[in-house]
Amino acid sequence: MPVFSVDYRFKDESRNHRFELNQPALLASDAAMHLLELHFGDSENSLIMPNADAGPDEIIEQAGQLGLTDIRVTHAEG
Repeated sequence: MPVFSVDYRFKDESRNHRFELNQPALLASDAAMHLLELHFGDSENSLIMPNADAGPDEIIEQAGQLGLTDIRVTHAEG
């Protein structure tokens, strides 16, 4: 299963997270959604998450408004 390394900033702090996903590629917008779930998934306010029909640009914008910026995805060695 592919492993993706995601470098990003969360509230101006550099961070990295690795995702092992059963898919051949990971777009920045998909990584942003995973990061939103990681950082805000336990939030009682579901309004934080983008709508189910949100496009890639809307997801990136929502992530940025919540402090998730500079999202870069690379393949990592398993």
